[in-house]
Amino acid sequence: MDRAFIFDVFGTLVDWRTGVADVAAGMFADRGLTTDPYDFAMYWRSRYQPAMERVRSGGRGYVPLDQLHLENLNETLDHFGIEGAFDPAARGQLNRAWEQLPPWPDAVPGLTALRQRAFIAPCSNGSIALMARLARFAGFPWDAILGAEVAQDYKPKSQVYLASCAALGLAPERVVMVAAHNDDLTVARAAGLKTAFIPRVSEYGLDVEAESAPTQDWDMVVERIGDLAV
Repeated sequence: MDRAFIFDVFGTLVDWRTGVADVAAGMFADRGLTTDPYDFAMYWRSRYQPAMERVRSGGRGYVPLDQLHLENLNETLDHFGIEGAFDPAARGQLNRAWEQLPPWPDAVPGLTALRQRAFIAPCSNGSIALMARLARFAGFPWDAILGAEVAQDYKPKSQVYLASCAALGLAPERVVMVAAHNDDLTVARAAGLKTAFIPRVSEYGLDVEAESAPTQDWDMVVERIGDLAV
């Protein structure tokens, strides 16, 4: 095959908000905590970009997202005043919520159909270990696992997209970056990749506005992953 589709994962292929909240809710109930699991998931996620920006800006060397998630979890537990209810083992268990995120309904059938026409792989900020475990949980049929750990940097830095293309042995123009986030596609296009936008309007919940429309004339705009296989 001489073509590939690479995917943002958190938000584009999986419902991280529901997945994290579900794991948190179970652990909160076991401890008699009344913390709202969706508020918890949203706050934890809000620390995601600031943590990666330290790496992107050169203020810190590359560390896998699993470690950043754990550091952000410690901050989140402190923010909600429930740090005392979670020992190191429990924090590790809660941190693995990111490996147990439900796929959007169209994701697995769409990827399965698309794989008949091209290579498919994640181009995620998640580590290889995280992406491998999430693929097993969600049923993603990847040909490879690419992204931040391959590039030793975080999106949206151009080298992450280019390293993914290079790992597949393909020129950037033979690779389509698929995402529900316009900033992902902006840098991918500047690096020479083709682009595809898919809206996930409920990524942050139905009462929070998400990116529902493309901000540029991307090469493709689709409603379902399977539309890319047409």
